[in-house]
Amino acid sequence: MTDSTLIHATEQIAQTGQNRPVIKSFFDHPTNTVTYVVHDAETKCTAIIDSVFDFDPASGRTALDSADEVIAYVTAKDLTVEWLLETHAHADHLSAAPYLQEKLGGKIAIGEHIVTVQNVFGKLFNAGTEFQRNGSDFDHLFADGDRFQIGNIDVTVMHVPGHTPACIAYVIGDAVFVGDTMFMPDYGSARADFPGGDARQLYRSMRRILSLPDNSRLFMCHDYLPAGRTEYVWETTVVAERQNNIHAHDGISEDDFVAMRTARDKTLDMPRLILPSIQVNMRAGHLPPPEDNGVRYLKIPLNGV
Repeated sequence: MTDSTLIHATEQIAQTGQNRPVIKSFFDHPTNTVTYVVHDAETKCTAIIDSVFDFDPASGRTALDSADEVIAYVTAKDLTVEWLLETHAHADHLSAAPYLQEKLGGKIAIGEHIVTVQNVFGKLFNAGTEFQRNGSDFDHLFADGDRFQIGNIDVTVMHVPGHTPACIAYVIGDAVFVGDTMFMPDYGSARADFPGGDARQLYRSMRRILSLPDNSRLFMCHDYLPAGRTEYVWETTVVAERQNNIHAHDGISEDDFVAMRTARDKTLDMPRLILPSIQVNMRAGHLPPPEDNGVRYLKIPLNGV
């Protein structure tokens, strides 16, 4: 892969037209997660995508450093947050959406198929009757094809299942926030072995995204520094993915992808933060309610996953 296919996403200043948002990225090294602040330069209306709530699993301590960095940027730019968007219920980091909502406002939103995730993991974690498995922890649930605006910029929602059944991508002007559906061309695709995951669906979701215009900018939720690369990057284009994605470039068949993805997934360990992350993220980033002693607990099922 040449450097021309890798665009280091810092702050992209809006150019002519109403289809190019301003994008500021924040990379969280402990979880390899990218949070995006996306706004319309004319109106300053803003969405925050895939925020991070700091968590140390060894101590059970939480922190707000990552979220506070986002707040400082939004405040300095005098932006108006309308949306706190999640691409899916992440298994590798906790969402800071409720904290950001408290400080900045906005509606917390995710895809409507989060109810499938809530039902599966609500049972696994024995979440009890107080946990509503109908998506009501979120302020808004998006369906495939839904449209809305961030200021004067059009947004379209794409349901892209495979990694999880609830994954969605946001097409915001000329930019597409793909979540974990795909990674940079030299890293390939997301795993599809979580409950409700499906490698065949993942292939079809990737090809759907790659059917967008060639010059569409694609923004990843993660980067993991594959062999041969020394710098984290998380922006590319449709044409670069179609030509160079090591798992799903043009010419790779669905059956070949499924065989590769299935074999590869069998070799992968579970994400380090999957158990705390899912318990929090299925609740829209809210921590489990405190127990009788006033302390909140995250459960670790033994031999349950």
